[in-house]
Amino acid sequence: MQSFSWDDIRVFLAVAQTGTISNASTLLSVGIATVSRKIERLEKTFGMPLFLRHQTGYQLTEDGRELLEKAKIMEIAANSFLTEADIRTKIAGKVRLATTELLANNLIIPNLSTLQKNYPDLTLEIITDVHTINLHRRDADLALRLIRPEQGHVTVRQLGILGFGLYASEKYFINHPAKISEGTYDNFHFISWTDEYLQLPSSKWIEKILKGRPLSIATTSLSAQIAAVKAGLGLAILPHFIANTTDFICVSQQPELERPLWLVIQADLAHSPRIRKVADFLTDVVSQNRKQLSG
Repeated sequence: MQSFSWDDIRVFLAVAQTGTISNASTLLSVGIATVSRKIERLEKTFGMPLFLRHQTGYQLTEDGRELLEKAKIMEIAANSFLTEADIRTKIAGKVRLATTELLANNLIIPNLSTLQKNYPDLTLEIITDVHTINLHRRDADLALRLIRPEQGHVTVRQLGILGFGLYASEKYFINHPAKISEGTYDNFHFISWTDEYLQLPSSKWIEKILKGRPLSIATTSLSAQIAAVKAGLGLAILPHFIANTTDFICVSQQPELERPLWLVIQADLAHSPRIRKVADFLTDVVSQNRKQLSG
């Protein structure tokens, strides 16, 4: 049997006590997606269903009822084991989160009100200058990244997928009526990254398409590219979840440019209560926006 965490058992007890995922979520002050995920993981670990799903809520199966008393014993033992300070820890202090400006401005910050409401004494420092951030030097406590770290004392988990497409504004097509045929873009202007970002997959894709032709506009930020597309200055590779909130036209899907979203935490901070709360928040936000992010 695979190992499981005490948090999974705690969630199992909450669902058994309250009868629904949403009530358990409220009781534990975590997201509904987190509760559902932990129950599914626990059932997979035991290899059997622990609850019957009804419209009115969750009801323990016979196997679940047998495990309930054992789980209660584990709860008593766990509470005895934890130090008084850990049990009564108030979620407060600073948490430094490193991420991209794209994810900070369009995904994380618009959803921060719940975390702020639940933990008013928690200060989240959001660092978007990712080129200077190194978790191994403790520049940040955790990160939501598009590149998986290959080394260092960190825990890494994929939360979702960020999808991309080639976009233009209606204004651009009105001013440039030439048609695109079979992936040929010879008569179109392109907006992309400056030379410092040539390693980015979107930059490489556009460089291949241009076949030696120059860019119309090169920028050092995605927000500038979005502004340029909006102004009708050309085509750009943009994330679906941002472009789809505008009147931009998707010229083509680009599944080969999909990027995983990685949650990275300093290993020695992974069990810190305030770090866990921020990690759970990020996990829930990505889960709740999974379809929009992947496109």
